[in-house]
Parts: sequence; C-alpha cells; structure tokens
Amino acid sequence: MKDRRRWPSGKGQSAVELAIVVPVLLLVLVVIADFARVFFVSIAVNNAARAGAQYGSEKAQNASDSPGMELAASTDFGCVASGGVTCPNFPNWNTPTASQCTCNVTTPQTVTLCAASYCTHAPTANYVTVNTSATYNTILNYPGITSSYTLTGQAIMQVQQ
Repeated sequence: MKDRRRWPSGKGQSAVELAIVVPVLLLVLVVIADFARVFFVSIAVNNAARAGAQYGSEKAQNASDSPGMELAASTDFGCVASGGVTCPNFPNWNTPTASQCTCNVTTPQTVTLCAASYCTHAPTANYVTVNTSATYNTILNYPGITSSYTLTGQAIMQVQQ
C-alpha cells in the first residue's frame, strides 16, 4: 500500500498573494496620482499666464495695469483677493509678474522697447508679457528624482489697438 500524502489545502494562498500585491498596486497608484498632479498644476500655471495676458491685451489702458494683469492671473489659478492674494488650494503659488513693451520707437520711452523678433509683423504694436510660477512638491520622495519643482508659465500677447 502506497503512502498517499495529501497536499495541504491552499486556503491561505490567496491571502498571501493579496498581501504581496496590494502594497505594489498602492505604490503604483500614488506614483500615477503624483505625476497627474504635476501635469495638472503645469497646465493651470500656463492658463493663469494666458488669462493675465488676455486681460492686459484687451485695450491699451489694461496694458499698463500690471497689478490688474497679475490679479487676473492669480484669480484664474484659483487664488482669492481679500486684503492680499491668497491661494487656499495651492499655497506654493508665486506672485506673477506682468510687463508691457512697445515696438513704436517714436513714442516717449516710458514703456520699454520690445525685442526685434516681436516687431517683424507689427512695427508699431504694443505687447504684454505675464510670467507665472508655482512650486510643486511631490507626495513621496522618489529615489534619484527631485521632490520639489518650480513650474513656470509665460504668455505674450499683442495689445488690441
């Protein structure tokens, strides 16, 4: 008579597999969420610059309103102006900068001259530039990758005459 040994039942096998797979899946999920946030903030920073430049390019009076362009950019990013600009959803938002330049060399030079590349198609035009930035910190510290990034956006628009 042969000694038939039975294999032990696999009752705990699924639990062990789950214990091994769940941490790996959670790590992958966090990495995906972290990089999705980077792209989201990058798009928001660029859109904010565009909103500020759009405000400045609407008319000549707005082009000289740098604080108005900066406020338009901050508001588009989701910041609130109440006794100063605060960004409750993203505290690492840096104050945007706005400037104006002109291609018209005959006007009084209270406005800086634009680079020659701006003036090839419209030699008497005025332009506004809005620069935005935000510091992004990753959820986790990844080996070999910096955990803090400065994301920047810039928009240049011709002022409507």
